[in-house]
Amino acid sequence: MQIIIPMAGKGKRMRPHTLTTAKPLIPVAGKPVVQRLVEDITKVCGQKVTEIAFIIAPDFGAEIEKNLISVAESQGAKGTIYYQKEALGTAHAIMCAKDAIKGKTVVAFADTLFKADFVMDTEQEGVIWVQKIEDPRQFGVVKINNEGTITDFVEKPTEFVSDLAIIGIYYFKDGDFLKSELQYLLDNKITDKGEYQLTNALENMKAKGVKFKSGQVTEWLDCGNKNATVHTNQRVLEFDTGKPHLKGKNIKNNNGIIIEPCFIGDNVEINNSIIGPHVSIGANSKIDNSIIKNSILQKDIKVANANILNSMLGIGAEVKGKGLDLSISDYTQVVG
Repeated sequence: MQIIIPMAGKGKRMRPHTLTTAKPLIPVAGKPVVQRLVEDITKVCGQKVTEIAFIIAPDFGAEIEKNLISVAESQGAKGTIYYQKEALGTAHAIMCAKDAIKGKTVVAFADTLFKADFVMDTEQEGVIWVQKIEDPRQFGVVKINNEGTITDFVEKPTEFVSDLAIIGIYYFKDGDFLKSELQYLLDNKITDKGEYQLTNALENMKAKGVKFKSGQVTEWLDCGNKNATVHTNQRVLEFDTGKPHLKGKNIKNNNGIIIEPCFIGDNVEINNSIIGPHVSIGANSKIDNSIIKNSILQKDIKVANANILNSMLGIGAEVKGKGLDLSISDYTQVVG
């Protein structure tokens, strides 16, 4: 089994955080989004994953590449790095890792997490995971028949076609067939809304007889913008309540109250503060005389005399005497 993870996008909806950190590397409940995604997929595959291919932008840097290889190796797989130099659509992104597309293949876009209680049926020709949503206009959607077989793919419909949105996770029994259809789009410059779209390749495969089944997840968790990511952090903390990784080493708690569920990283110091529920605090952070609820604080944070709710604070940010709803990037200082 191969897993392909396209993650080269700039994450414009997550700015300012993605100005310094790739969106899939933003931590949720103490782990980067892409690490959680890889762990979740390997759990439901039902067979050994041999390779995990990460498609990144060339400027991500050596440290990020090293971390991604470690994520793959932690699942007993070989990690490989491929580059997407231009954002030309989902089909183009996947084909940047064309050497890894072979045999049984999972493609998973790295801005989504999911909760599922199934083992993947790898004998199906293809499985595409969907979730019913209220507003499908920003997503690819599918129409299905009474047997759960997909009859139509539509990319970001302007008028209502279906409320079953593709969540960004796909299984292909024949990766080589997928690759040939993606290459056909590129060779013939077949685009939709100015980009090479995976849904066009899926439609061509379906027309040639491939039966795609729809797969349902228990819960779909988006990490596309600040509010969605804070909500995802909340839900993941609830899933992981009581797990050892939620509490780090050398935590100093002086008259602090922690309302679970929370993630507290290594060497965090809490003084006269109320933390939680649904708070993640990265390593080497210090919280003084503050109240923090439903928020993600990355590492090396300093907060004093503040009331913080529904917020994301980047690496090394400092907040003093301010509060409420914040979304501030790395090494920003907010002083009230």
